[in-house]
Amino acid sequence: MKKSNFIALILGTLAGALFAIGMCMALLPEWGLFYVGVVLGGVGIVLGLVTIIIWCKMENKHLPKWERKTVIAFILGLVGTILLGVGMCLCLAWEIYLWGIIVGILGIVSLIAMVPVIKGIK
Repeated sequence: MKKSNFIALILGTLAGALFAIGMCMALLPEWGLFYVGVVLGGVGIVLGLVTIIIWCKMENKHLPKWERKTVIAFILGLVGTILLGVGMCLCLAWEIYLWGIIVGILGIVSLIAMVPVIKGIK
């Protein structure tokens, strides 16, 4: 494994963990940490973007261009991740199973929809 990929793996994992913990803090009212969760989730998102920049610099590559396809894929990924997290919280924390499953499936569909957007249909 190359050094750049290893560093991207570590930073990306940390970013994802911070985002996930922040989502849990914000969406679980029993914890009473809504604002702290929003900040921690925001830190996770920023660290994820910084990870992309660091990896591109280490690989001597340019940042991805913000084309229409890239923006749509980014939005689908963000919406899909949030919907999947909300669906899991609905099921596991609030025990609203039917709506949790529906919201979770919508998140999964959004994440799967990224594949044809990125790769295209041939």
